[in-house]
Order: sequence, then C-alpha cells, then structure tokens
Amino acid sequence: MSAALALGDDALVLSHRLGEWAGHAPVLEEDVALANIALDLLGQARVLLSLVGDEDELAYLREERAFRNLQLVEQPNGDFAHTIARQLYFSVYQHLLYERLAVGGGEFADLAAKAVKEVAYHRDHAEQWVLRLGDGTAESHQRMQAGLEALWRFTGEMFQPVEGLDDTGSGLDRQELERTWLAAVTGTVERATLTLPTGPRAGAWAAGAGRQGLHTEPFGRMLAEMQHLHRSHPGASW
Repeated sequence: MSAALALGDDALVLSHRLGEWAGHAPVLEEDVALANIALDLLGQARVLLSLVGDEDELAYLREERAFRNLQLVEQPNGDFAHTIARQLYFSVYQHLLYERLAVGGGEFADLAAKAVKEVAYHRDHAEQWVLRLGDGTAESHQRMQAGLEALWRFTGEMFQPVEGLDDTGSGLDRQELERTWLAAVTGTVERATLTLPTGPRAGAWAAGAGRQGLHTEPFGRMLAEMQHLHRSHPGASW
C-alpha cells in the first residue's frame, strides 16, 4: 500500500464530508470555515494522490475496496457536535503527524512542512468548538459528549503502521505519537467539562480495516455521490 495513497485518501474523504456542510452549517461563519478546511484538505489530497497516479482517476474511478482511508474520516457528519468530535480526533492526529514528517527528512517532508500550518488551524478550530459546546448549554454538552463517544472506537486505527510511511526512515514513532495525541485530546476534553470515553478503540474487528480497503456502510453511499458526475460524463472537459 502506498503511504501517499493512504494519506491522500484520508484528506480526500474528509474533505468531501466537510463539503457536505455547505449551506447547512449552524451559522454562516461556520459555513465558510468548514468549506475552507475542506479546501485545505482537498489541496493536500491532490498533491498526495498525484504522487501515485492521475488524481482524477484515483478520486473518481476507483471502487470502494481500493480506497485506503481511515474509517474515522468516512463517518457521516451527524449533528454539528458529531462533526466536531471527528474533527478533534483527526485534526490533532494529522497535526502531530505532519509535525513529525516535516522534520523527518522523508518523501513527505516538504508537503508536511507546507501543510502543517493549515492543519494547526484545523486543530485549533476543532478544539475551540469542543470547548464552546462542552462548556455551553446542557444540550450542547450532551451532544458533544455523544459525538465523542460515538467516534471513539475508530480512533485506534490512526496509530496502526502504514507501509511506506513507517518503514522509510521517517523516524516516526507510533507509540509516542499516540501518547501525545491522547494527552492533547484528553486535555481539551477535560477543559470542556467533558469525559473522554474509556471503551475499546478500534477493536479487533476494525483495527486497520480502512487501510486494508474494508469500509463501513456509509462510505459506499458517500462514494457514489462523490463519483456520480464524473462517471456520468466520462471524458468531459469543463
């Protein structure tokens, strides 16, 4: 499995999920913010997928089993708190990962060095919303807690080794990355007067499944929507 494909698919799929909020976010400012985050991720995806092959073909003509994204990023948006929980888990992971890749000297160092600043904004955006929702009204607190709990089981997959990334001299320490991620997420959650779930994280049924091309049911529906226009008009130019 190409590491560029795995990281590119993460960014592509999450970009599409966030794009689904366009016109539906709770306030206009968030409509713009989520769209900008989606565009940042799409830019990362284009660079990463172009390292593998034709970016359009990879995005629009692959079948479901050929995608190597984390199961976390393909989960439906749910309510706004659910989306923010997904953003917290993933953006903290991606920020820490890119920080390490930027100084690791591997093939992703240049990309990571350029992207780490925008990913830092994604992380700050998610953390600030967790604080606002968790320490807000009784309903926003309950919804934020529910989002954290619903997505917790998908977080373990982020720390599974990725062929071509962990074995190319990048110096990436997955155990250290996981410890740092857990400490950062715990700190944000506790400041928000919330409780981090304590159940299994990506149990045996799910660990590494997305990276192996095994996806959850909502992904197939999302992929059909994402690929529909391109497949309906093959070879069209705009």
